[in-house]
Amino acid sequence: MAAITKRTWLLLSVLVVLVLYLAAVYQSVVRQSGKDESRSADAIVVFGAAEYGGRPSPVYKARLDHAVGLYHRGLAPMVITTGGAGSDPQFTEGEVGREYLKAHGIPDAALIAETQSRDTAESARRVGTIMHTNHMNTCLAVSDGYHIFRIKQMLGRQGMTVYGAPRPNSKPQSWWKRNVAVFHEITSYTVWLMHLS
Repeated sequence: MAAITKRTWLLLSVLVVLVLYLAAVYQSVVRQSGKDESRSADAIVVFGAAEYGGRPSPVYKARLDHAVGLYHRGLAPMVITTGGAGSDPQFTEGEVGREYLKAHGIPDAALIAETQSRDTAESARRVGTIMHTNHMNTCLAVSDGYHIFRIKQMLGRQGMTVYGAPRPNSKPQSWWKRNVAVFHEITSYTVWLMHLS
């Protein structure tokens, strides 16, 4: 009986810790998603999203348009786009983003494309290397609101000071989709914390 009681208490303790962890990360993701921390920095980093035949998807276009606005406000002298080839082997997200930004008035000398990464964690590692190489320490991270918390943790591990600059209207409209997005971030963040990505 005592052994069962100990086992039960152990399971309950693990469950409580898990619930507290989920609640804390959930709150952090949601709180960060509502903050626009735009300010002067060494670079604007635009995290990639899908591209179709050399054109950015609507989500990626919205991120890039936001970066154009930040650049033309004079908040950073450089813009870094990220993302490797997805299902389209002819183009990478990073290069599609760079070409889009060039077409919208950002000079080639102010653009760096990271074109090898397969996911956010790898993008953050590669961006960290690019920034260190170019003596940059601060950046504005441009992505969807719920993505910013994870990005800040990942780039922070690379020694960067990161400010969130979520693209406007990036939160899903329905309660269900918002929670799916948040729990996707919690899962991805936990996998990264466990050094599995």
